[in-house]
Amino acid sequence: MNLYQPECIWPLGATLAEGPVWHPEDKALYFVDIKQRAIHRCAEDGGRRQSWTVPDEVGFALPMHGGDFVVGLPGRLERFSFETGALTPLHTLEAQLPGNRLNDGYIDRHGALWFGSMDNAEVSPSGALYRQTGEEAPLHKDGGYIITNGPCVSPDGRTFYHTDTLEKTIYAFDLDEQGGLSNKRVFVKIEGSGYPDGTAVDADGALWVGLFAGGRIERYAASGQLLDTVNMPCSNITKVTFGGEDLRTVFVTTARKGLSEEELSREPLAGGIFSFRVASPGQLQHLYLPE
Repeated sequence: MNLYQPECIWPLGATLAEGPVWHPEDKALYFVDIKQRAIHRCAEDGGRRQSWTVPDEVGFALPMHGGDFVVGLPGRLERFSFETGALTPLHTLEAQLPGNRLNDGYIDRHGALWFGSMDNAEVSPSGALYRQTGEEAPLHKDGGYIITNGPCVSPDGRTFYHTDTLEKTIYAFDLDEQGGLSNKRVFVKIEGSGYPDGTAVDADGALWVGLFAGGRIERYAASGQLLDTVNMPCSNITKVTFGGEDLRTVFVTTARKGLSEEELSREPLAGGIFSFRVASPGQLQHLYLPE
């Protein structure tokens, strides 16, 4: 893999692949296909492929202490065992919003889980941002979103980023040691084609964002200045993550969702998983502490 030369490592043809996460102990990439209700795993080169199905649309699957993963299903968080395929309930939320589902997630350095909800019809601003720690119920941190996306944190742990996809806006917040958010402000508003989807912050503090319907990935300095653009061979870029032994391999999930037959014929790799090498490594993946 050459620098910024995306290579398709798994031509999966996913409807809506999302939430890539690198597990260093497993030396494996995990991600979900929300609409196909699937969780997938592969090696850095795309080999050793495995897949599991779950009963409902799965917004994210993130590693926990102890080997299992926490998964976001509509209205609930559950523990998923890759050994048995069993799901164990952890928390429920938004019972009053049956049209919502959970979307993107992130684990911070304290082992807390940040995640968003969204209107599955992508119409109503019923989505919210939550933070989950221990046995407590998920804490509502922000709201008014149609599609929530891209929760992530700067390397110093002091800046939290969150995305309003349909408003094409990535927000920054001040983040304190107790998980409090303040000083919400516009970090960047995406210009041109595409909608900001999942994000990740590298070890230099630069934010990477996939542009759904934009056919590219953009990298922004902590100041909000656009540093780099990585053009991709398909339109719907959903999220990036860093992995590999040196955390300098970027993995990219994409989607076929919303593409016409004509568009799909022009984008045969749509819904595939890609990777490319970068100069600046990512941050270590943290593990969720359920209690």
